[in-house]
Amino acid sequence: MALDDLKSAVPDYAKDLKLNLGSVIGNAESAALLTQQQLWGTVLACAIASRSPKVLRELEPEAKANLSAEAYTAAKSAAAIMGMNNVFYRTRHLLSDPEYGNLRAGLRMNVIGNPGVDKVDFELWSLAVSAINGCGMCLDSHEQVLRKAGVERETIQEAVKIASVLQAVGAVLDAEAVLAE
Repeated sequence: MALDDLKSAVPDYAKDLKLNLGSVIGNAESAALLTQQQLWGTVLACAIASRSPKVLRELEPEAKANLSAEAYTAAKSAAAIMGMNNVFYRTRHLLSDPEYGNLRAGLRMNVIGNPGVDKVDFELWSLAVSAINGCGMCLDSHEQVLRKAGVERETIQEAVKIASVLQAVGAVLDAEAVLAE
């Protein structure tokens, strides 16, 4: 199992991350809070967003095996579109001139309206990627859509936990790769 390979690659000084990796992917609590599609779509979108080749290489095959072709593509689409949106909307939010918020974005975001999977799942993946990319506006927007759709806070938090663990594991493994050179 690739998850076991990924956990074994985490150094001892990051033991908490290794333990958390096991607890957020494939444990009973995650399974109770997330559907298989939500779990593995979140894993794939966050593995892409982490920008860590090792994390993506290890987790992508299992994500692909657990997702339909449509969900696999939609999870990748969530990572792609949020990569753009998180920079754009975070910048709008951080600029002190509020007039930028009144300007037309002029960016194509068609996949958000028609992601090819259940809208709730796509929103959850978008929220998780937004957590990695640090866009507060996007986090608020996706969280509100999810809550309006009846998604519980615990489910949303579970996706954020996956995002935080994968991001941290990716940073550690990438740092270790550099230090080993």
